[in-house]
Amino acid sequence: MDSFEWNKIFGGLLAGMVAVLGVSIASDMMFARHMPEKPGYEIAGVEEAPAGGAPAAEAEKPAAFYLASADVAKGEATFKKCAACHNADKGGANGTGPNLWGVVGRPIASHAGFSYSDALAAKVGGKWDFDAIWAWLKSPKADVPGNKMSFAGISKPEERAAVIAWLNTKSDSPLPLPAAPAEEAPAAK
Repeated sequence: MDSFEWNKIFGGLLAGMVAVLGVSIASDMMFARHMPEKPGYEIAGVEEAPAGGAPAAEAEKPAAFYLASADVAKGEATFKKCAACHNADKGGANGTGPNLWGVVGRPIASHAGFSYSDALAAKVGGKWDFDAIWAWLKSPKADVPGNKMSFAGISKPEERAAVIAWLNTKSDSPLPLPAAPAEEAPAAK
């Protein structure tokens, strides 16, 4: 093969590359890219911290305030998030998490036949009262660091109260729900 043949081969390759580059530039001009204002994905259950100058969110009221008006039917519907790992049937088997029949009022980490994490097992002496379940459902990782539960928590207090009210009905002897605490009057200036 002589040098003229090599020139034709390299010329053809070069022309092909120039054509691809031209098509790429033309398509970029025809189809504009729109970048999102805030890159990334929204993850359910994760709340953003307020910006440096932003005012903090209103403080959450105590559990008793929300439990006094909790909707048991809504709690049953919300519990479906939990049903992947737990059940609340009397005599039901443990899943990834323990059976929750009679959990309200029972000692922490006490369900027979379930292997609790060391962190939760170390919390002996406590009971799953309304306030303990309230803190747990808000954020299991914050309530008991080092536990095995991977659930992010329920951020809306009304949903937490509804789940607790429903779990309270899943017992042989449900506890009476607490009365709503009296609203504090704003301080006089």
